[in-house]
Amino acid sequence: MTEVRGTVDGPAPAQAGPDHDRPDGHDGEARVRELLGRMTIEEKIAQLVGFWEKEDGEAVAPLQGEFGDVAKLEDFSRHGLGHLTRAYGTRPVDAAARASWLWKFQSDLVTGTRLGIPAIVHEECLTGLSAWRAATFPTPLAWGAAFDPELVTEMAAAIGASMRDLGIHQGLAPVLDVIRDPRWGRVDECISEDPYLVGTVGTSYVRGLQSQGVHATLKHFAGYSASRAGRNFAPVHAGPRELADVLFLPFEMAILDGNARSVMHSYAEIDGVPVAADPTMLTGVLRDRWGFDGTVVADYYGVAFLNLLHHVAGDHAEAAVQALTAGVDIELPTGDAYLTLRETVRAGTLDEALIDRAVLRVLRQKLDLGLLDATFTDEPPQVVDLDSPEHRSIARRLAEESIVLVANRDVLPLPPGRRVAVIGPNADRQGALFGCYSFLNHVLVQYPDVETGIEVPTVLDAMRAEFGADLVTWARGCDVDGDDRSGFDEAVAAASAAQVAVLVVGDHAGLFGRGTVGEGCDRDDLELPGVQRELVEAVLATGTPVVLVLVTGRPYAIGWALARCAAVVQAFFPGEEGAGAIAGVLSGRVNPSGKLPVSLPSSAGAQPYSYLHPTLGEGSEVTNLSAAPVAPFGHGLSYSTFEHADLTVPATVPTDGALRVTVRVANTGAVAGDEVVQLYGRDLVASVTRPVAQLLGYRRVHLAPGQSVTVELTVPTTRLAFSDRTLTRVVEPGDIELWVGTSARRDTQALTTLVGDTVPVTNASPRWTTSGIS
Repeated sequence: MTEVRGTVDGPAPAQAGPDHDRPDGHDGEARVRELLGRMTIEEKIAQLVGFWEKEDGEAVAPLQGEFGDVAKLEDFSRHGLGHLTRAYGTRPVDAAARASWLWKFQSDLVTGTRLGIPAIVHEECLTGLSAWRAATFPTPLAWGAAFDPELVTEMAAAIGASMRDLGIHQGLAPVLDVIRDPRWGRVDECISEDPYLVGTVGTSYVRGLQSQGVHATLKHFAGYSASRAGRNFAPVHAGPRELADVLFLPFEMAILDGNARSVMHSYAEIDGVPVAADPTMLTGVLRDRWGFDGTVVADYYGVAFLNLLHHVAGDHAEAAVQALTAGVDIELPTGDAYLTLRETVRAGTLDEALIDRAVLRVLRQKLDLGLLDATFTDEPPQVVDLDSPEHRSIARRLAEESIVLVANRDVLPLPPGRRVAVIGPNADRQGALFGCYSFLNHVLVQYPDVETGIEVPTVLDAMRAEFGADLVTWARGCDVDGDDRSGFDEAVAAASAAQVAVLVVGDHAGLFGRGTVGEGCDRDDLELPGVQRELVEAVLATGTPVVLVLVTGRPYAIGWALARCAAVVQAFFPGEEGAGAIAGVLSGRVNPSGKLPVSLPSSAGAQPYSYLHPTLGEGSEVTNLSAAPVAPFGHGLSYSTFEHADLTVPATVPTDGALRVTVRVANTGAVAGDEVVQLYGRDLVASVTRPVAQLLGYRRVHLAPGQSVTVELTVPTTRLAFSDRTLTRVVEPGDIELWVGTSARRDTQALTTLVGDTVPVTNASPRWTTSGIS
């Protein structure tokens, strides 16, 4: 029987909420309120802060060196502790030994403090658990390229299981920022420029992580990615419509459909108001509009930044009052500002009821996590396998699905027996495969004498294994950054002696200027860093066919390469199994199926750009500057050919209904492959300007040669909702153009009409397109 495999991008049942939402919730609520009633002001504040046991030289948070250690952990936690910050993830420690220490610390909290409440342990987990020797998966931009929410759920469940085993309760992921400008350094942490793709994939991550009893934290609410000129921490001037229709949407989905239990505020200021001090967002939108009942945690030092960077508070005490009043429940990573709250209450300038509000939320979370009954008298794990065969299998499959074949002039797949020159700075470098929040690039770069701790073949290793070591030569050519061209001659010689040159170029992920991409590593152009373009052009001049492999954390302006290279392959930091996935695509062992989750830009000057632009957003005869990308959102080639036919849509649909769309998809090629069926729509006339294309739904299907299936996509009309002139989110009647294609560019088209009254969108409105195959 021929296999038919697909991914349904519809909702699964949400995980259970906190104890007060369950049938026995009354007892749980009474319990936490009784506990609150017994607390002193010191014990209350202790529940609202974290503690970070740092070492000298660590630099994994912005301006970390500006903040000194408050006290020793034992003294700091004498009244209890809300959070223990990053117990595993900021230095290479043996996981079993660290777990033993952690169990002892938690036991001491239970037996040595008056109320006996353990701490929530939180850790980074964006590309896998941030711990030495833990599996490192593809970066979120690769999740978006895979268009496979179910596989992301599987990955997150594996990460969550590792966290649970080590006594970690909360993960600081996923990042739900919608990409607005590829110059921004944190693009590699994001999923896509499309909010629906971010929402479906990000919510799938939340479901997977929370299925293991670990709480997810949505980052960074909201607007962080819309900074001016793509600069980290730069001001944001997004209007309320852009916030509601683009930047809020993934958070809304993850809360209402994924029941995410924690949210982290954004560092951003939006139109002059820092989010950390904005009750309209942290209370009005999150809690009053969406009904969020979890905890809001500060991004690291974000409360103190109200004083130090935003200057809306005169000191840390004023900053603490503003953040707590706005709705920030827990200050992370430490208590630099919230430890002033006791004196503020005693001075009569803060109502203690605001502290009580936040403490209740923390206690409910600890109740839900089982911490209020935990004794830590059991034995911690003695043997910990954080990179099991299961982890590696998931990493391999996700990497393979995420590789995007951008261009191919019949050179790929490479036939066996070819002499291949592998060239470039990312060909023989483990760190090239990982994003900035990977343990290797986030932490181990500061410990150069410590081994990686996991098996990470480089692209060169994988190419030798795939094609035969005797057929593969190697030359670095240059570094990722810098202007050293001394290796060009060797690279040119290697290419000249080969039948094909595979150039592996791109990024090095790092933090705060230590990389070409990553947090605090923004760019003012979108050319390949350093002299890498010159290296590629020098090899092209040999006449040897060039396969350009981009291993990056952002899209670059590569129109020149698309015009001149024999093939172009895009890999967004594909993780520990990524090299094998790249080599497999080049040999044809893997049929590429990744799709661009972000447009490939034509230039830095065309930014910021999103495929979700209105008619005037791409330029026409009214301007001499075009913003059109060199490859559109959703683009990606295959070694198969796929045909879409028999697109059917209803002639009319009620504005409060759903569109049932079917399309016949056939594999007309000679090899099996995956096709990502993409449904787009366009509102032809609306009360406000609307995008020329909008992703309405998608489905990944596997087809054997000659096989065809009918894909059905059921689209709730709320997928076409927007904020009208009164800033009310509505579905309006009118004509909708629909098409199914291989990218956002128009393909097979049909027309439907939404009929009826204008319908407001509510929390109960469906947000997900469901799909099926027959």
